[in-house]
Amino acid sequence: MKTYTPKSTDRDERAWVLVDAEGQVLGRLATQVALRLRGKHKPTFAPHLDQGDFVVVINADKIKLTGRKWDQKMYHRHSGYIGGLRSIVAKKLLAKKPEELIRHAVRGMLPKNRLGRKLIGKLNVYAGPEHPHQAQRPQPLSL
Repeated sequence: MKTYTPKSTDRDERAWVLVDAEGQVLGRLATQVALRLRGKHKPTFAPHLDQGDFVVVINADKIKLTGRKWDQKMYHRHSGYIGGLRSIVAKKLLAKKPEELIRHAVRGMLPKNRLGRKLIGKLNVYAGPEHPHQAQRPQPLSL
């Protein structure tokens, strides 16, 4: 019996999934979103292929963090210049760009190569309940 390995031409139909982040814990939500983006929920999963679904996350501004992470969790970025390290605490990032909290958490759970960069492109995060993907008819995902 040989092991079945799917090829890039054996791609299943990609679905659109709608996730409501209201009241969800950030890390637990990010693991489920990364699993859907990667395609691990499908029986034909292969680690070298992009077989995942498109994911739309709404209400990103109503996400929860446990413990004292709102005041202690830091997000860093570097401009590339000397002394160019900029840091921001999670509470300020939520007020400024709530989409980036979820996008950053999901990106950390994807592969760190060109496949991961391709997968993060299928993630759409919106701060409020409205999104422009009604034509794709995303199916709601209960977490």
